[in-house]
Amino acid sequence: MNLKSLTAAAALTLLIAGAAHAETQNFMAMLKGADEVPANTEKGTGMVMATLDTATKTFSYSVTFKDLTGQATAAHFHGPAAPGTNAGPTVPVPAPVMSPVKGTATLTDAQIADLQAGKWYFNLHTMAHGPGEIRGQITASK
Repeated sequence: MNLKSLTAAAALTLLIAGAAHAETQNFMAMLKGADEVPANTEKGTGMVMATLDTATKTFSYSVTFKDLTGQATAAHFHGPAAPGTNAGPTVPVPAPVMSPVKGTATLTDAQIADLQAGKWYFNLHTMAHGPGEIRGQITASK
């Protein structure tokens, strides 16, 4: 085997080994006013379903919601934050925010670590609740 063939074989082996460690991780959150900080008693509810491709660092999400006090004015993934605490936006959701919301983002290693550690939350903002009307902590799911 010549040097060129040996180099190609080594590169292919590394590529296959890297692909073997890649996985898709699933995340979810139930959204409600009681989880906002401060909490509210509004009737709105929602759900976040998301996946993370660990090879490409692509975060894909789908959010559904209903019964808000009015039209959603903004939505974001926030972190790092434990339940009951606030943090700045990590991944903004492009306007207009209408159910269902779908999107993707490429995450940094630090964002991935916070997401996997349960330190992200998602919330929806309305005119009546500028800081957020419904919120849910993002957790790993099966």
